[in-house]
Amino acid sequence: MSDMPDHLGQAMQLASAGIGAGRGALAGNLLAFGRLLRRAGLPVGPAELLAAAEALQLVEIGDRRQVHAALRGVMVHRRDQFEVFDQAFLLFWRDPEAGRNAAAMAMIDGFKERDKPPPASRRMAEAMTPPPQQPTPPQPPEERPPVEVAMTVSERERLQGMDFEAMSAAEIAAAKQEIRRLVLPLDERPTRRFRPDRGGPVTDLRATLRESLRMGGEVLSLERRRRVVRPPPLVALCDISGSMSRYAQVLLHFLHAVTNDRDRVSSFLFGTRLTNVTRQLKSRDAEVAFEMISHVVPDWSGGTRIGESIELFNRLWARRVLGQGAVVLLITDGLDREGAKGLAEATDRLRHSCRRLIWLNPLLRWEGFQPRSQGIRAMLPHVDEFRPVHNLQSLRALVATLSGPQPVRRLVA
Repeated sequence: MSDMPDHLGQAMQLASAGIGAGRGALAGNLLAFGRLLRRAGLPVGPAELLAAAEALQLVEIGDRRQVHAALRGVMVHRRDQFEVFDQAFLLFWRDPEAGRNAAAMAMIDGFKERDKPPPASRRMAEAMTPPPQQPTPPQPPEERPPVEVAMTVSERERLQGMDFEAMSAAEIAAAKQEIRRLVLPLDERPTRRFRPDRGGPVTDLRATLRESLRMGGEVLSLERRRRVVRPPPLVALCDISGSMSRYAQVLLHFLHAVTNDRDRVSSFLFGTRLTNVTRQLKSRDAEVAFEMISHVVPDWSGGTRIGESIELFNRLWARRVLGQGAVVLLITDGLDREGAKGLAEATDRLRHSCRRLIWLNPLLRWEGFQPRSQGIRAMLPHVDEFRPVHNLQSLRALVATLSGPQPVRRLVA
Protein backbone atom coordinates (compact mmCIF):
# COMPACT_ATOMS: atom_id res chain seq x y z
CA MET A 1 0.00 0.00 0.00
CA SER A 2 1.50 3.25 -1.06
CA ASP A 3 1.11 6.72 0.41
CA MET A 4 -2.01 7.60 2.33
CA PRO A 5 -4.94 8.96 0.26
CA ASP A 6 -5.60 12.67 0.10
CA HIS A 7 -8.98 12.40 1.75
CA LEU A 8 -7.27 11.10 4.91
CA GLY A 9 -5.99 14.64 5.47
CA GLN A 10 -9.57 15.78 6.04
CA ALA A 11 -10.04 13.03 8.61
CA MET A 12 -6.75 14.05 10.25
CA GLN A 13 -7.87 17.66 10.50
CA LEU A 14 -11.13 16.60 12.12
CA ALA A 15 -9.38 14.24 14.53
CA SER A 16 -6.82 16.87 15.51
CA ALA A 17 -9.33 19.71 15.82
CA GLY A 18 -8.95 19.57 19.58
CA ILE A 19 -5.18 20.11 19.49
CA GLY A 20 -5.62 23.83 19.65
CA ALA A 21 -6.72 26.89 17.75
CA GLY A 22 -4.35 28.44 15.26
CA ARG A 23 -2.46 25.17 14.71
CA GLY A 24 -4.09 23.98 11.51
CA ALA A 25 -0.67 23.32 9.95
CA LEU A 26 0.06 20.64 12.54
CA ALA A 27 -2.44 18.19 11.04
CA GLY A 28 -0.94 18.64 7.59
CA ASN A 29 2.60 18.15 8.90
CA LEU A 30 1.52 15.04 10.80
CA LEU A 31 0.02 13.60 7.61
CA ALA A 32 3.23 14.38 5.69
CA PHE A 33 5.26 12.75 8.48
CA GLY A 34 3.15 9.59 8.19
CA ARG A 35 3.73 9.49 4.44
CA LEU A 36 7.47 9.83 5.05
CA LEU A 37 7.43 6.88 7.46
CA ARG A 38 5.59 4.74 4.90
CA ARG A 39 8.12 5.58 2.21
CA ALA A 40 10.82 4.53 4.67
CA GLY A 41 9.15 1.12 5.05
CA LEU A 42 7.23 1.49 8.33
CA PRO A 43 3.64 0.12 8.33
CA VAL A 44 1.94 3.43 9.19
CA GLY A 45 -1.69 3.57 8.15
CA PRO A 46 -4.85 5.53 8.95
CA ALA A 47 -5.15 3.94 12.40
CA GLU A 48 -1.67 5.07 13.43
CA LEU A 49 -2.22 8.61 12.15
CA LEU A 50 -5.53 9.02 13.96
CA ALA A 51 -3.96 7.63 17.14
CA ALA A 52 -1.07 10.08 16.73
CA ALA A 53 -3.50 13.01 16.44
CA GLU A 54 -5.22 11.91 19.65
CA ALA A 55 -1.87 11.42 21.42
CA LEU A 56 -0.78 14.98 20.62
CA GLN A 57 -3.82 16.27 22.50
CA LEU A 58 -2.51 14.66 25.71
CA VAL A 59 1.02 16.10 25.71
CA GLU A 60 2.62 19.52 25.70
CA ILE A 61 3.18 20.46 22.05
CA GLY A 62 6.09 22.71 22.96
CA ASP A 63 8.00 19.87 24.64
CA ARG A 64 9.93 18.03 21.91
CA ARG A 65 10.63 14.99 24.11
CA GLN A 66 6.97 14.51 24.97
CA VAL A 67 5.94 14.77 21.32
CA HIS A 68 8.63 12.29 20.28
CA ALA A 69 7.59 9.76 22.93
CA ALA A 70 3.89 10.13 22.13
CA LEU A 71 4.30 9.68 18.38
CA ARG A 72 6.70 6.76 18.69
CA GLY A 73 4.39 5.03 21.13
CA VAL A 74 1.45 4.95 18.71
CA MET A 75 3.17 4.87 15.29
CA VAL A 76 5.87 2.22 15.87
CA HIS A 77 5.04 -1.36 16.83
CA ARG A 78 8.45 -3.07 16.71
CA ARG A 79 11.70 -2.34 18.48
CA ASP A 80 13.79 -2.78 15.31
CA GLN A 81 11.88 0.13 13.73
CA PHE A 82 12.87 2.66 16.40
CA GLU A 83 16.03 3.72 14.58
CA VAL A 84 14.14 4.56 11.38
CA PHE A 85 11.51 6.50 13.33
CA ASP A 86 14.10 8.44 15.36
CA GLN A 87 15.95 9.53 12.22
CA ALA A 88 12.70 10.53 10.51
CA PHE A 89 11.54 12.51 13.57
CA LEU A 90 14.88 14.30 13.90
CA LEU A 91 15.01 15.32 10.25
CA PHE A 92 11.35 16.09 9.58
CA TRP A 93 10.34 18.00 12.71
CA ARG A 94 13.51 20.07 12.63
CA ASP A 95 12.69 21.18 9.08
CA PRO A 96 9.85 19.58 7.01
CA GLU A 97 11.77 20.61 3.88
CA ALA A 98 14.97 18.82 4.93
CA GLY A 99 14.71 16.21 2.17
CA ARG A 100 17.60 17.78 0.31
CA ASN A 101 19.95 17.25 3.25
CA ALA A 102 18.99 13.63 3.98
CA ALA A 103 20.93 12.10 1.11
CA ALA A 104 24.01 14.19 1.92
CA MET A 105 23.90 13.10 5.56
CA ALA A 106 23.67 9.44 4.53
CA MET A 107 26.66 9.90 2.21
CA ILE A 108 28.70 11.54 5.00
CA ASP A 109 27.92 8.63 7.33
CA GLY A 110 28.92 6.21 4.61
CA PHE A 111 32.31 7.93 4.11
CA LYS A 112 32.95 7.93 7.84
CA GLU A 113 32.30 4.21 8.22
CA ARG A 114 33.67 3.27 4.79
CA ASP A 115 30.94 0.72 4.56
CA LYS A 116 27.39 0.39 3.33
CA PRO A 117 25.09 2.41 5.61
CA PRO A 118 22.59 0.44 7.70
CA PRO A 119 19.12 -0.24 6.29
CA ALA A 120 17.56 2.48 8.47
CA SER A 121 19.85 5.19 7.05
CA ARG A 122 19.33 4.00 3.48
CA ARG A 123 15.55 3.94 3.90
CA MET A 124 15.49 7.45 5.35
CA ALA A 125 17.72 8.82 2.59
CA GLU A 126 15.49 7.27 -0.07
CA ALA A 127 12.29 8.40 1.64
CA MET A 128 13.33 12.04 2.10
CA THR A 129 15.17 12.54 -1.18
CA PRO A 130 12.72 14.26 -3.57
CA PRO A 131 12.31 12.73 -7.03
CA PRO A 132 13.83 14.59 -9.98
CA GLN A 133 11.52 17.21 -11.44
CA GLN A 134 12.36 16.53 -15.07
CA PRO A 135 13.85 13.42 -16.66
CA THR A 136 17.29 13.62 -18.22
CA PRO A 137 17.00 14.15 -21.99
CA PRO A 138 17.89 11.00 -23.95
CA GLN A 139 21.28 10.83 -25.63
CA PRO A 140 21.57 10.47 -29.42
CA PRO A 141 21.75 6.86 -30.60
CA GLU A 142 25.21 7.33 -32.11
CA GLU A 143 26.67 8.50 -28.79
CA ARG A 144 24.86 6.10 -26.47
CA PRO A 145 24.25 2.55 -27.65
CA PRO A 146 21.04 0.79 -26.57
CA VAL A 147 21.20 -0.54 -23.01
CA GLU A 148 18.97 -3.20 -21.52
CA VAL A 149 16.76 -1.39 -19.01
CA ALA A 150 15.78 -4.52 -17.07
CA MET A 151 17.75 -5.64 -14.03
CA THR A 152 21.11 -7.18 -14.79
CA VAL A 153 21.79 -10.80 -13.93
CA SER A 154 23.87 -9.96 -10.87
CA GLU A 155 21.26 -7.56 -9.48
CA ARG A 156 18.48 -10.07 -10.11
CA GLU A 157 20.39 -12.87 -8.38
CA ARG A 158 21.18 -10.66 -5.40
CA LEU A 159 17.54 -9.64 -5.12
CA GLN A 160 16.36 -13.26 -5.22
CA GLY A 161 18.19 -14.16 -2.01
CA MET A 162 17.74 -10.89 -0.09
CA ASP A 163 15.49 -10.94 2.97
CA PHE A 164 12.38 -8.75 2.65
CA GLU A 165 13.18 -7.22 6.06
CA ALA A 166 16.60 -5.99 4.89
CA MET A 167 15.44 -4.51 1.58
CA SER A 168 15.46 -0.80 0.90
CA ALA A 169 12.45 0.99 -0.56
CA ALA A 170 13.79 0.67 -4.13
CA GLU A 171 14.61 -3.02 -3.65
CA ILE A 172 11.12 -3.73 -2.29
CA ALA A 173 9.62 -2.03 -5.36
CA ALA A 174 11.78 -4.23 -7.61
CA ALA A 175 10.77 -7.32 -5.62
CA LYS A 176 7.09 -6.45 -6.09
CA GLN A 177 7.66 -6.28 -9.85
CA GLU A 178 9.23 -9.76 -9.74
CA ILE A 179 6.34 -11.11 -7.69
CA ARG A 180 3.81 -9.92 -10.26
CA ARG A 181 5.51 -12.13 -12.85
CA LEU A 182 5.12 -15.30 -10.79
CA VAL A 183 2.59 -17.81 -12.14
CA LEU A 184 0.94 -20.39 -9.89
CA PRO A 185 -0.44 -23.29 -11.99
CA LEU A 186 -1.71 -25.65 -9.29
CA ASP A 187 -1.81 -29.37 -9.98
CA GLU A 188 -5.19 -30.08 -11.59
CA ARG A 189 -7.57 -32.47 -9.86
CA PRO A 190 -10.62 -34.38 -11.23
CA THR A 191 -14.01 -33.11 -10.08
CA ARG A 192 -17.44 -34.75 -9.86
CA ARG A 193 -18.72 -32.98 -12.96
CA PHE A 194 -18.61 -34.37 -16.52
CA ARG A 195 -18.68 -32.63 -19.88
CA PRO A 196 -19.73 -34.03 -23.30
CA ASP A 197 -16.78 -35.39 -25.27
CA ARG A 198 -17.05 -37.60 -28.38
CA GLY A 199 -13.75 -39.25 -27.51
CA GLY A 200 -14.42 -39.49 -23.78
CA PRO A 201 -13.79 -42.69 -21.84
CA VAL A 202 -17.27 -42.85 -20.19
CA THR A 203 -20.56 -43.68 -21.97
CA ASP A 204 -23.31 -41.16 -21.29
CA LEU A 205 -26.49 -43.28 -21.16
CA ARG A 206 -28.82 -40.37 -20.51
CA ALA A 207 -27.52 -38.39 -23.48
CA THR A 208 -27.63 -41.54 -25.63
CA LEU A 209 -31.32 -42.18 -24.83
CA ARG A 210 -32.14 -38.51 -25.36
CA GLU A 211 -30.50 -38.60 -28.79
CA SER A 212 -32.32 -41.84 -29.71
CA LEU A 213 -35.70 -40.14 -29.26
CA ARG A 214 -34.90 -38.00 -32.26
CA MET A 215 -34.49 -41.16 -34.35
CA GLY A 216 -37.70 -42.84 -33.29
CA GLY A 217 -36.11 -44.81 -30.47
CA GLU A 218 -33.26 -46.25 -32.50
CA VAL A 219 -29.81 -46.09 -30.91
CA LEU A 220 -27.50 -45.18 -33.76
CA SER A 221 -24.51 -43.92 -31.77
CA LEU A 222 -23.27 -43.84 -28.20
CA GLU A 223 -22.76 -40.44 -26.56
CA ARG A 224 -19.66 -40.17 -24.42
CA ARG A 225 -18.40 -37.83 -21.75
CA ARG A 226 -15.23 -36.95 -19.82
CA ARG A 227 -14.66 -35.90 -16.22
CA VAL A 228 -13.92 -32.19 -15.72
CA VAL A 229 -10.39 -31.50 -14.43
CA ARG A 230 -9.53 -28.18 -12.81
CA PRO A 231 -7.07 -26.81 -10.23
CA PRO A 232 -8.22 -27.07 -6.61
CA PRO A 233 -9.23 -23.96 -4.65
CA LEU A 234 -6.46 -21.98 -2.97
CA VAL A 235 -7.05 -20.38 0.44
CA ALA A 236 -4.53 -18.04 2.10
CA LEU A 237 -4.59 -17.05 5.77
CA CYS A 238 -2.03 -14.25 6.27
CA ASP A 239 -0.88 -12.85 9.62
CA ILE A 240 -0.69 -9.02 9.65
CA SER A 241 0.38 -8.52 13.26
CA GLY A 242 3.29 -6.27 14.25
CA SER A 243 5.90 -9.03 13.95
CA MET A 244 4.68 -9.92 10.43
CA SER A 245 3.81 -6.48 9.03
CA ARG A 246 6.96 -6.07 6.90
CA TYR A 247 6.50 -9.48 5.25
CA ALA A 248 2.72 -9.13 4.96
CA GLN A 249 3.07 -5.96 2.87
CA VAL A 250 5.17 -7.84 0.30
CA LEU A 251 3.17 -11.07 0.44
CA LEU A 252 -0.04 -9.15 -0.28
CA HIS A 253 1.41 -8.43 -3.73
CA PHE A 254 1.91 -12.18 -4.18
CA LEU A 255 -1.71 -12.88 -3.18
CA HIS A 256 -2.92 -10.11 -5.50
CA ALA A 257 -0.98 -11.59 -8.43
CA VAL A 258 -2.31 -15.10 -7.72
CA THR A 259 -5.89 -13.87 -7.31
CA ASN A 260 -5.81 -12.14 -10.71
CA ASP A 261 -4.03 -15.07 -12.41
CA ARG A 262 -6.47 -17.88 -11.59
CA ASP A 263 -9.97 -18.44 -10.21
CA ARG A 264 -11.17 -19.87 -6.89
CA VAL A 265 -8.69 -18.02 -4.67
CA SER A 266 -9.78 -16.87 -1.20
CA SER A 267 -7.64 -14.60 0.98
CA PHE A 268 -8.04 -13.77 4.67
CA LEU A 269 -6.00 -11.45 6.90
CA PHE A 270 -5.85 -11.85 10.66
CA GLY A 271 -4.26 -10.15 13.62
CA THR A 272 -6.63 -9.83 16.54
CA ARG A 273 -9.58 -10.59 14.23
CA LEU A 274 -10.26 -12.29 10.89
CA THR A 275 -11.04 -10.27 7.74
CA ASN A 276 -12.01 -11.62 4.31
CA VAL A 277 -10.21 -9.54 1.62
CA THR A 278 -10.96 -11.79 -1.37
CA ARG A 279 -13.20 -9.24 -3.06
CA GLN A 280 -10.71 -6.40 -2.59
CA LEU A 281 -7.80 -8.39 -4.08
CA LYS A 282 -9.77 -9.13 -7.25
CA SER A 283 -9.25 -5.56 -8.41
CA ARG A 284 -6.80 -5.50 -11.34
CA ASP A 285 -5.09 -2.36 -10.06
CA ALA A 286 -2.87 -3.28 -7.11
CA GLU A 287 -2.95 0.20 -5.57
CA VAL A 288 -6.76 0.29 -5.71
CA ALA A 289 -6.93 -3.17 -4.11
CA PHE A 290 -4.61 -2.21 -1.23
CA GLU A 291 -6.45 1.06 -0.72
CA MET A 292 -9.72 -0.86 -0.26
CA ILE A 293 -7.99 -3.31 2.09
CA SER A 294 -6.78 -0.42 4.27
CA HIS A 295 -10.43 0.56 4.84
CA VAL A 296 -11.68 -2.91 5.86
CA VAL A 297 -8.74 -4.16 7.97
CA PRO A 298 -8.77 -2.44 11.40
CA ASP A 299 -6.04 -4.46 13.16
CA TRP A 300 -2.97 -3.99 10.96
CA SER A 301 0.35 -4.21 12.91
CA GLY A 302 -1.41 -5.00 16.17
CA GLY A 303 -1.44 -8.12 18.34
CA THR A 304 -1.91 -11.72 17.26
CA ARG A 305 -4.68 -14.17 18.12
CA ILE A 306 -3.89 -17.06 15.81
CA GLY A 307 -6.02 -19.64 17.59
CA GLU A 308 -9.15 -17.48 17.68
CA SER A 309 -8.71 -16.45 14.04
CA ILE A 310 -8.31 -20.02 12.76
CA GLU A 311 -11.22 -21.20 14.91
CA LEU A 312 -13.40 -18.40 13.49
CA PHE A 313 -12.38 -19.39 9.95
CA ASN A 314 -13.27 -23.02 10.66
CA ARG A 315 -16.69 -22.02 11.96
CA LEU A 316 -17.70 -19.41 9.35
CA TRP A 317 -15.74 -20.04 6.15
CA ALA A 318 -14.40 -23.60 6.00
CA ARG A 319 -17.57 -25.10 4.48
CA ARG A 320 -17.73 -22.34 1.85
CA VAL A 321 -14.16 -22.30 0.51
CA LEU A 322 -12.51 -25.61 1.42
CA GLY A 323 -14.28 -27.90 -1.04
CA GLN A 324 -12.85 -30.02 -3.87
CA GLY A 325 -9.44 -30.65 -2.34
CA ALA A 326 -8.51 -27.09 -1.39
CA VAL A 327 -4.92 -26.11 -0.60
CA VAL A 328 -4.43 -23.78 2.40
CA LEU A 329 -1.46 -21.43 2.84
CA LEU A 330 -1.08 -20.43 6.50
CA ILE A 331 1.32 -17.44 6.60
CA THR A 332 2.38 -16.60 10.16
CA ASP A 333 5.38 -16.67 12.48
CA GLY A 334 3.40 -18.60 15.10
CA LEU A 335 3.87 -16.00 17.86
CA ASP A 336 0.46 -16.00 19.56
CA ARG A 337 -0.13 -13.54 22.38
CA GLU A 338 -2.78 -15.85 23.88
CA GLY A 339 -0.15 -18.48 24.68
CA ALA A 340 -1.35 -21.05 22.11
CA LYS A 341 -4.76 -21.37 23.76
CA GLY A 342 -6.90 -23.60 21.52
CA LEU A 343 -4.36 -23.30 18.71
CA ALA A 344 -3.60 -27.01 18.34
CA GLU A 345 -7.30 -27.97 18.11
CA ALA A 346 -8.08 -25.22 15.58
CA THR A 347 -5.09 -26.11 13.38
CA ASP A 348 -5.93 -29.81 13.49
CA ARG A 349 -9.51 -29.13 12.40
CA LEU A 350 -8.25 -26.90 9.58
CA ARG A 351 -5.90 -29.64 8.40
CA HIS A 352 -8.70 -32.20 8.25
CA SER A 353 -10.92 -29.77 6.30
CA CYS A 354 -8.48 -29.32 3.40
CA ARG A 355 -6.37 -31.57 1.22
CA ARG A 356 -3.06 -29.85 1.97
CA LEU A 357 -2.05 -27.39 4.73
CA ILE A 358 1.22 -25.53 4.12
CA TRP A 359 2.65 -23.33 6.87
CA LEU A 360 4.83 -20.46 5.60
CA ASN A 361 6.98 -18.99 8.38
CA PRO A 362 9.59 -16.22 7.86
CA LEU A 363 11.43 -17.33 11.03
CA LEU A 364 12.74 -20.34 9.10
CA ARG A 365 15.24 -18.00 7.42
CA TRP A 366 17.50 -18.57 10.44
CA GLU A 367 19.70 -21.65 10.14
CA GLY A 368 19.52 -22.38 13.86
CA PHE A 369 15.74 -22.08 14.08
CA GLN A 370 14.17 -24.05 16.94
CA PRO A 371 10.41 -24.27 17.67
CA ARG A 372 10.64 -22.71 21.12
CA SER A 373 7.43 -20.68 21.34
CA GLN A 374 4.23 -22.33 22.52
CA GLY A 375 2.35 -21.35 19.36
CA ILE A 376 4.88 -22.95 17.01
CA ARG A 377 5.03 -26.17 19.05
CA ALA A 378 1.23 -26.37 19.11
CA MET A 379 0.79 -25.88 15.34
CA LEU A 380 3.74 -27.81 13.95
CA PRO A 381 2.36 -31.39 14.40
CA HIS A 382 -0.83 -30.50 12.48
CA VAL A 383 0.55 -29.15 9.18
CA ASP A 384 1.56 -31.05 6.05
CA GLU A 385 4.52 -28.82 5.17
CA PHE A 386 6.61 -26.23 7.02
CA ARG A 387 8.37 -23.83 4.64
CA PRO A 388 10.19 -20.45 4.82
CA VAL A 389 8.79 -17.33 3.18
CA HIS A 390 11.25 -14.45 3.50
CA ASN A 391 12.62 -13.74 0.00
CA LEU A 392 11.91 -14.27 -3.68
CA GLN A 393 13.68 -17.64 -3.74
CA SER A 394 11.32 -19.03 -1.10
CA LEU A 395 8.30 -17.80 -3.11
CA ARG A 396 9.61 -19.44 -6.28
CA ALA A 397 10.19 -22.68 -4.37
CA LEU A 398 6.60 -22.51 -3.11
CA VAL A 399 5.29 -22.00 -6.66
CA ALA A 400 7.30 -25.00 -7.88
CA THR A 401 5.96 -27.16 -5.05
CA LEU A 402 2.32 -26.22 -5.64
CA SER A 403 2.67 -26.70 -9.40
CA GLY A 404 3.79 -30.32 -9.09
CA PRO A 405 1.80 -33.42 -8.12
CA GLN A 406 0.46 -33.26 -4.61
CA PRO A 407 1.99 -35.78 -2.20
CA VAL A 408 -0.19 -38.35 -0.48
CA ARG A 409 -0.99 -37.28 3.05
CA ARG A 410 0.31 -39.73 5.60
CA LEU A 411 -2.21 -40.94 8.14
CA VAL A 412 -1.55 -40.13 11.78
CA ALA A 413 -2.86 -42.46 14.43
